[in-house]
Amino acid sequence: MSDREELAGYVEVWWQAVNDFLDLLESLPEDEWDTPTDLAGWDVRAVASHTAHLEGILAGAPEETAEVGEPPHVTGLMGLYTEIGVVNRRESSADAIITEIRTAATARHTSLIEDPPTDADALPSPIFGGVPWTWRTLLRNRPLDIWMHEQDVRRAVGRPGGMDTVPARHTAEYLAESLGYVLAKKVGAPAGTTLVLEMAGSEPFAFTVNDAGRGERLPEAPVEPTVRLRMDRESFIRLAGGRCDAEPGGLTVEGDQDLGRRIVSLLATTP
Repeated sequence: MSDREELAGYVEVWWQAVNDFLDLLESLPEDEWDTPTDLAGWDVRAVASHTAHLEGILAGAPEETAEVGEPPHVTGLMGLYTEIGVVNRRESSADAIITEIRTAATARHTSLIEDPPTDADALPSPIFGGVPWTWRTLLRNRPLDIWMHEQDVRRAVGRPGGMDTVPARHTAEYLAESLGYVLAKKVGAPAGTTLVLEMAGSEPFAFTVNDAGRGERLPEAPVEPTVRLRMDRESFIRLAGGRCDAEPGGLTVEGDQDLGRRIVSLLATTP
């Protein structure tokens, strides 16, 4: 697959994620936009505002400024940056935020279709916050970010769904690629340790810790790994996305129980 084809595929997944998210937001009455989400300090309006902010910058809008202060839920420079979009839209109506997302995303989609990126390792412009991402990283991350926020809103307002879409699978499998890092670096498992994730809707993911202490993906799942995690897609994205615990019955640990519990407790790889 060429870089152009790979990147075009990510654009297609992102565009579906945007439209699914907008369909959800449009279905909510205004009073539900004040509902708190699993993200500390953010309600539905904040999640949508954050999306409007980033999509606007990527579509060519000027960088925004705001007096963010020192909110207790914000950690790190990127957290302060993303809070700018939330602060600037606190008084915006739901309809105004939806329109802003749709306008920015449509402009960006048109641009990406008419002048598609062809080098996955090149640096895109514009990009939010000056992050040093390549085209591949940016375009892989956007559907993940938007779909995860769709799920944040769905859990907040009690409207489950969207687990069987292309963006859902993209996000879950993208997050699953980080399990080698979790096993080797966050958990500190010794060389030779093996981990298999059996997640509903996807092929198994298998990892080991190599002699250099690094997580390494295995081409095939061992028959008897050190730890085997079985879970549904929603349970995995809740844990790997750092949102909340899995629902009872959504997760099974086989093999080394102590190590398995440590892995589960450290699965989160996104803020």
